[in-house]
Amino acid sequence: MTRLATTLDPRGPEHLAHREAALERLAALADEHAKALAGGGPKYTERHRARGKLLARERVELLLDPDTPFLELSPLAAWGSDYPVGASMVTGIGTVEGVECVVVANDPTVRGGASNPWTLKKALRANEIALANRLPVISLVESGGADLPSQKEIFIPGGAIFRDLTRLSAAGIPTVAVVFGNSTAGGAYIPGMSDHTVMIKDRSKVFLGGPPLVKMATGEESDDESLGGADMHARTSGLADHYAVDEQDAIRQARRIVARLNHRKPYPDPGPAPEPLYDPEELLGIVPSDLRTPFDPREVVARIVDASDFDEFKPLYGTSLVTGWAALHGYPVGILANAQGVLFSEESQKAAQFIQLANQRDIPLLFLHNTTGYMVGKEYEQGGIVKHGSMMINAVSNSRVPHLSVLIGASYGAGHYGMCGRAYEPRFLFAWPSAKSAVMGPQQLAGVLSIVARQSAAAKGQPYDEEQDAGMRAFVEAQIESESLPMFLSGRIYDDGVIDPRDTRTVLGLCLSAVHNAPVEGARGGFGVFRM
Repeated sequence: MTRLATTLDPRGPEHLAHREAALERLAALADEHAKALAGGGPKYTERHRARGKLLARERVELLLDPDTPFLELSPLAAWGSDYPVGASMVTGIGTVEGVECVVVANDPTVRGGASNPWTLKKALRANEIALANRLPVISLVESGGADLPSQKEIFIPGGAIFRDLTRLSAAGIPTVAVVFGNSTAGGAYIPGMSDHTVMIKDRSKVFLGGPPLVKMATGEESDDESLGGADMHARTSGLADHYAVDEQDAIRQARRIVARLNHRKPYPDPGPAPEPLYDPEELLGIVPSDLRTPFDPREVVARIVDASDFDEFKPLYGTSLVTGWAALHGYPVGILANAQGVLFSEESQKAAQFIQLANQRDIPLLFLHNTTGYMVGKEYEQGGIVKHGSMMINAVSNSRVPHLSVLIGASYGAGHYGMCGRAYEPRFLFAWPSAKSAVMGPQQLAGVLSIVARQSAAAKGQPYDEEQDAGMRAFVEAQIESESLPMFLSGRIYDDGVIDPRDTRTVLGLCLSAVHNAPVEGARGGFGVFRM
């Protein structure tokens, strides 16, 4: 085997300083995750419990097989917005009766589980993951429908939730709805459009219009139970496929539904895989606090792949991009990892060829981001950086094998695109707390604006205000810095979560297992025109 050596000194002052900074970022991240776990806070949590109901994460825990992991997705959704962190919804991937499923659970302690714009984005991302990876979807429903004050941002795009359920079903991907409380107005279509629906005696309420709306629209007097109770839907309308006596019974029945799905992965799971040779704790000290300081991504690779075994591709060519083959939890992967930040023409061509090879061999690709973008300057423009960068982006765009992306350092400019950023539809994208992503670095962006302003003033024959320039640069740098941080980006669901670097191997292993629920097939040709 070609095992990676390490030059890392875990007791060295630089490593210890980087580790300390990483632990501080992780502590801040834990504080934000705690806000999502708190849901609507103690008042509404206790009110919910007083009604004899389980919390959203308790429902998820009971649904999943004992002692199996749950890969929570987008836990920081809505961070930095006017809505609570977590977006009043829990989404993730877990195992139910041995079947990997996407689980979507409304959090009724946050405004009754009403959907705000970020809830919608989070739910749509979960459906996208389910469809791409052919994962059954289990919806744990308790929601008052749309958050009415923000209906203008929800109503039009919100129909995609129901569209997705029907498309999943049409693709042969099972959908299950368990209704724990309200599922009203447009929300009634979640159980209505799911393949299997479980309702709970005296708890579930599914109707398009409640008693007040029916009274206003038709003059008819009615009540919740006759309009949409579980007993009515189980005996009269036929909407309920399964009738449960309480929440635990409903979850038990949902597990039995999954057990009878006959849903099978197209590939056998790999057997036990050897652990990396090096301690994953050391991942905390690899990435410098100042991302302008280079580091060797092989040190990261050595701590996440099986047996630290890595066959490098073109090691002497395009050296600021490391490419090579490995296995991770027994699954083959091709890895592209930025070494020194900047991508040149050689790196771009190397990446394009490597991506084609992965597609020929049906091997998923893992992108480890630490790039400031493609190189600029007269020499590089004349050398063809535009056409070579375009070649790499073309290859990424038209590659058909699953892509996984992890932002471990910088991810700026078109380099973010070439390394399969969110717009290029990686199956999963996660970030370390050390990551930053924007159109360019804060200093560079502020500097560009300053140069443009100076040139404009000179063209008009006006004096340039240096004091105002300094203030503008400081303001812009602070704004771009804050908007490039992982919690800001994760709040907008530009990634699937900010993860502890020490969990990277586990998270990627869960993702690789999930993607192998769908056929892994590369593009055979089908790439756009490569400018040579």
